[in-house]
Amino acid sequence: MDHLQKEFGKLYDQHIGKIYRFVFLRVNSTETAQDLTSETFVRAWDRFKAGGSEPGVKNWAAFLYQIARNLVTDFYREKGKIQIVSASYVADPNPALDLENQAFLNSDVERIKAALSKLGEEHQEVIIWRYLDGLSNKEIAEILGKPEGTVRVIVHRALEALRKTLA
Repeated sequence: MDHLQKEFGKLYDQHIGKIYRFVFLRVNSTETAQDLTSETFVRAWDRFKAGGSEPGVKNWAAFLYQIARNLVTDFYREKGKIQIVSASYVADPNPALDLENQAFLNSDVERIKAALSKLGEEHQEVIIWRYLDGLSNKEIAEILGKPEGTVRVIVHRALEALRKTLA
């Protein structure tokens, strides 16, 4: 069991930040994001220990995002809330920027977050995955269970919707 724990620990360390950010942007609450992220990894651990690092899961990152996405959906279904991107998420300011540039950057970030929150759930997700988490269209396709070409179209439409909202 110790070997499995070490393997899973590596998987956890590699993905915890991105999974937490994804969940946090969807639920707008630190406590809820922590709970749902923890539950994501508990469920992944159950699957992992059932068969080691190869229990039929080809892409653990996609598998983790699927679990997190389902947990967020269940959270909102139970709470009857509308899903939005967190308006309180602010990118870490770059210490090399002077205060004026930081203020300008923060105002742009706020404007983008507000616009993103007006998009549909799937559009929010693909923009987060593609541009914040740096996932490829192929990886997003695995998470969504859709063809890669379809994901390219979804990403394109999400960006168009974001541009219109920002205009």
